[in-house]
Amino acid sequence: MATGLLIAAASTSTIMAADNDFNYVVDRFADIEVLRYKVPDFENLPLNQKLLIYHLNEAALAGRDILWDQNNKYNLALRTMLENVYRNFSGDKNSKEFKAFEKYLKQVWFANGIHHHYSMDKFTPEFSETFLREQVAKLPKDKQPANTDTLMSVIFDPAFMPKKVNQAEGQDLILTSATNIYEGVTQPEVEAYYAAMKDTTDLTPISYGLNTRKVKVNGKVVEQPYKIGGLYSDAISRIVNELKEASQYAENPAQKAYMDKLIEFYTTGDLKTFDEYSILWADETNARVDFINGFIESYDDPLGMTGSWESIVNFKNNEASSRTEKLSANAQWFEDHSPINPAFRKDKVKGVSAKVITAAILAGDSYPATPIGINLPNANWIRASHGSKSVTLENITQAYDEASHGNGFNEEFVIDAETGKLLDDYLFITDNLHTDLHECLGHGSGKILPGVDPDALKAHGSTLEEARADLFALYYLADPKLIELGLLDNPDAYKAEYYKYILNGLMTQLMRIEPGKDVEEAHMRNRKLISEWAYEHGKDANVIEYVKNNGKTYIRINDYPALRKLFGELLGEIQRIKSEGDYEAGRDLVEKYAVKVDPAIHKEVLDRYAHLNIAPYKGFVNPVYSLVKDSNGNITDVTISYEEGYVPQMLRYSSDYSPLTD
Repeated sequence: MATGLLIAAASTSTIMAADNDFNYVVDRFADIEVLRYKVPDFENLPLNQKLLIYHLNEAALAGRDILWDQNNKYNLALRTMLENVYRNFSGDKNSKEFKAFEKYLKQVWFANGIHHHYSMDKFTPEFSETFLREQVAKLPKDKQPANTDTLMSVIFDPAFMPKKVNQAEGQDLILTSATNIYEGVTQPEVEAYYAAMKDTTDLTPISYGLNTRKVKVNGKVVEQPYKIGGLYSDAISRIVNELKEASQYAENPAQKAYMDKLIEFYTTGDLKTFDEYSILWADETNARVDFINGFIESYDDPLGMTGSWESIVNFKNNEASSRTEKLSANAQWFEDHSPINPAFRKDKVKGVSAKVITAAILAGDSYPATPIGINLPNANWIRASHGSKSVTLENITQAYDEASHGNGFNEEFVIDAETGKLLDDYLFITDNLHTDLHECLGHGSGKILPGVDPDALKAHGSTLEEARADLFALYYLADPKLIELGLLDNPDAYKAEYYKYILNGLMTQLMRIEPGKDVEEAHMRNRKLISEWAYEHGKDANVIEYVKNNGKTYIRINDYPALRKLFGELLGEIQRIKSEGDYEAGRDLVEKYAVKVDPAIHKEVLDRYAHLNIAPYKGFVNPVYSLVKDSNGNITDVTISYEEGYVPQMLRYSSDYSPLTD
């Protein structure tokens, strides 16, 4: 599964040289900062690899509309209306109303729709409905939407579709969520539909519901598949055409085979074919260029089944991959020494491959906000039988790091200069190692007992799975094995990540939550669960301590080895919950430790962050790739440019990659 981790200020000297001439920051609005990322060494790739990347990039961008429509059924029409107003506006662009309108449009672009990408709450416009109606009325008739009144309700009525994904315990999560992957069905109906379909004795189950919209027809739940000839056919056809172009430049027969199998899946919508593709993809580890493209992560499904469309195209960072290769080569050792019940360990870890990659393009659910690590396939039986691929997107983490320099975070929230120096010296490398361990080994560790439904943890499955992988990574960051492997040079280096993680989980990630709101996003819940559980269970020994200094609250970790032991204990329990499918125990952990926010701490964090002017969320614009041809029309090169801004990129993507709105 993908994971997104908050990167604090740290030195990059251990991984990459800083680039002081590259302008990472592109735009800033609301709670968002938009950055650029570099694609080191692209210019040095051979032409065939450049062309492979080029066509894979085109396939990635071709699926943009799919995610927008998955997120909400009004998103595409609303985006078109807003962009038409923006392009045709002829009034005062410095007016308060227009500035508020522009801010709203930028927020909608960033979130791929009308709901915040993290909080899931609908954006609140700061311009008037009268202003927007006047602007729409000025548009040419063929640019005016047929459903203007409905779109106005979508934007301005706070009670209409207020939450993209609702995770509140005790509510019908489908009826109270605004995603477009269900229509006219209830949570009990969908759960009963899949319960009747699943065979608990099947050792190779398909990923039920991964690529379908669930609707009711003649009183029965029906799945509408995403495929050529089905939903999103025009976009998927364009993706497939670009995949066919890309396959001509495949680096080896195995890579071409999995590309052809993905094309077959898009053509048929058959999830058995998707599993066959996933196996071929996981088995191919020799090509330098790689990609994901499809319906993958299910965080935006309130029941955790349907995959949001996404794509990332990348190529291997050969030098930095030495550390992930050391981890994957020792995967069995880590599994054998995991602090979990031996009955839940894998007897033989298969096919774990890990590398550090350079992202070439981000798309769909990975754009503009993106994970910094990925471990796929998600199917547990494929992981167990065939292994998985794990990647760390190091050019993305470098961009985060470079943009954070001098932002004042450490001075405001870190308890003392000694801890601040520890973060400066070791946080970047331990953050990257945490991602490596989380993705490479954490998600692929452990096993589900025979007969246990992989979806048994239901709405809490994503939170608990991310917690399991994080705990695995945290536990092993402090292990002498990392010193032995040459991945760290100081036995105390892990303390930098431990401190940042607990500080983030208990306090600083609350900057992303509005006053009075619960924590809802799966990764944030995961970090809060771990940190709050460790604080409570280490309270008698004062392992973690809240400290007041000059009226401000700080976190002090008094016993790092004891904290590691606590991480191991919680890992053991969450692995048991997953292995046995213990829904009640998993629900209780999440509801007790991961959801509710202390209002006093929350207010203090928000007040202190306000003085720093740090954007809680960051995302990216993509570089632009162009074909170079000679006088005879032959392609001689593919060039890369970093000049495009946020607004021009969004408008260009809507013009050039909108097959569902053409």
